Amino acid sequence: MIDALLNGLAISLLLVFSVGPVIFTIIKQSINHGKRGGFSFVAGVWLSDIIWVVLSNGFSEVVKSLLNFKISIGIAGSMFLLGMGIYFAFIKKIKPRQQQEAVVIAGDEITQTGKRKTNYFAIFSSGFLLNTLNPAVIAFWVAMAVSLAAEYNFYHRTIIFITCLAINMLADVGKVMGAGSIGNKLSDKNILRINRISGILYLVFALVILGGIIYSLL
Repeated sequence: MIDALLNGLAISLLLVFSVGPVIFTIIKQSINHGKRGGFSFVAGVWLSDIIWVVLSNGFSEVVKSLLNFKISIGIAGSMFLLGMGIYFAFIKKIKPRQQQEAVVIAGDEITQTGKRKTNYFAIFSSGFLLNTLNPAVIAFWVAMAVSLAAEYNFYHRTIIFITCLAINMLADVGKVMGAGSIGNKLSDKNILRINRISGILYLVFALVILGGIIYSLL
């Protein structure tokens, strides 16, 4: 059991310190929408991870067959990232917080009284889709499930993945709390810069995915 816990810890460290679009979006959502927005986003990511873990372990052959469609999934994921990148890098505006009641930003709605109402379900959905449409996520969980199945029984694999997910969730909570606190101290200009940087990073990740797809077809 100790060995299983250590393996779960090792796998979780790969996720915690990995650099991808999700970590930047956690920070961005936490800054733009506060802690509730950040937690809404990571909740969508968590649900996606849990689904892929369950499918990878319970229906490994079915999930492995999805890798045959990784080009289609990769294109869908890259298009999603491109759309987000273009919006945050070139379209999204941040106005002074004193005027925010007149501003509509991604994930927000304006009520009849003119006040801003955050659409947390939209933020949750973006986290779910961003993680689910990432072919690297599918490949990661399938590879972990297949490699561990050769050495560990179902009980020990359950401990490994629960440990991995739990530590990853705690790390995400820390990211949200830290980013939310920092966001309250940032100026409007710095928040705009962070959104621009995250948009550019989305575009970079989208192009990397598309480049990998094109390379695989050559």
